[in-house]
Amino acid sequence: MSQVRVHNFSISLDGFGTGENLTFDAPFGHAGHRLHEWMFATRFGRPILGQTGGSTGVDNAFAERLDVGFGAEIMGRGKFGPQTGPWTGLGTDDEWRGWWGPNPPFHTPVFVLTHHPRPSIEMEGGTVFHFVDAGPQEALDLARQAAGDLDVRIGGGPTVVRDFLAAGLIDVMHVVQVPILLGRGVRLWDGVEGVEERYDVEAVSSPSGVTHLTFTRR
Repeated sequence: MSQVRVHNFSISLDGFGTGENLTFDAPFGHAGHRLHEWMFATRFGRPILGQTGGSTGVDNAFAERLDVGFGAEIMGRGKFGPQTGPWTGLGTDDEWRGWWGPNPPFHTPVFVLTHHPRPSIEMEGGTVFHFVDAGPQEALDLARQAAGDLDVRIGGGPTVVRDFLAAGLIDVMHVVQVPILLGRGVRLWDGVEGVEERYDVEAVSSPSGVTHLTFTRR
């Protein structure tokens, strides 16, 4: 059977996966891009931002696995955009279609978890956003049907990853611990105490300062 995986999910030393006060101009709130600078410096990240510069082989090796073997993604509404409540602008030029422009990087069906379902959005490059009001197991059933024999990625944010962890649905999880302290935002580990008892944990340190943690279900 296909696996359910989390990959390249960055957290601070104090466990926050995103900052506070998310807006259209600040998708990670007061954290800015500090949680993801390690990835932007890799071969995978530089073309996205048009940057040059080097990164470590360790970081490259992890970052480049982000798109390998996935046939569908599940994400929370907060990852899709900062709006809350009923959607606005549907069917107009002002309709929010995500942070990523006309050709999002997913190239798969993406299931966005929301209490306000809306019509699906088909984007360039094979990405189709589906908006579903579903719990972890129901959402996973939908994603698995769309993914076929490929894996399903749990894309975040931290609340979604935490919910799938608590439901025992994640097979492999790659978490990147970044050496910063955010102090506020949304934490990954709240309510999942003892998760290490269900997983084998491997830690790989990088010269960039981040630590790659891989959790593999026992």
